[in-house]
Amino acid sequence: MFYFVGAGPGDVDLITIKGRKLLEEADVVIYAGSLVWNEHLKFCKKDCEIHNSALMTLEEVIDVAMKAISKGKKVVRLHTGDPTIYGAIREQMEYLDRHNISYEVVPGVSSFTASCSALKREFTLPNVSQTVIVTRMEGRTPVPEDEDLERLASHKCSMAIFLSVQDIDKVVEKLEKGYGSSDIPVAVVYKATWPEQKIVRGTLKDISEKVKKEGIKNFSQILVGNFIEGEYERSLLYHPEFTHGFREGK
Repeated sequence: MFYFVGAGPGDVDLITIKGRKLLEEADVVIYAGSLVWNEHLKFCKKDCEIHNSALMTLEEVIDVAMKAISKGKKVVRLHTGDPTIYGAIREQMEYLDRHNISYEVVPGVSSFTASCSALKREFTLPNVSQTVIVTRMEGRTPVPEDEDLERLASHKCSMAIFLSVQDIDKVVEKLEKGYGSSDIPVAVVYKATWPEQKIVRGTLKDISEKVKKEGIKNFSQILVGNFIEGEYERSLLYHPEFTHGFREGK
């Protein structure tokens, strides 16, 4: 059996209980070594066969997995964060489908929610934003034209931007045009939940300079929107005057 497991954003205790159990039981672990903290590997069996996929092609990953599965071994493909977000798992699943190999996807805590938690903020606030856009800047991997950062920012909702801090100037330029302001709050969270976590706060006006001063060039989330700072309305859910299926309002 083959398992795609989300390792979470960094902190080894932010993997799910199911994910940890599978990691402990695995005969073969193929982990994303450039992104997954190798502290996770301490939970593997002593005789577990471990491969770093940062050094491998897709074909090599599948070859290792298929050889192990043919011998009745349990294989865990350990991805960073949640494997369904920028995890490149669809192509792996199609390989497995073609060879009639069963697999399961075990979700994990994504770095974008971990980053918001590190800020002690909430993406969705009444009268501020009820929508979160998860996206990235185009780079070597293109994005569809309709998902250009400027177009997405024009919705003026909360945003979490992956894989883009190395192009912070271009990110800021597009966001300023989309939001129509340079005063929008921004936070860049470097390695959320890792021991070396770093948070840089600012606005579109000054975040680029601050990020460069800190020497941040990778492994970061860019969170944007008025959910970071500013006023918001109280939620109705716990308001004493609000009635719902479990409580009568006063």
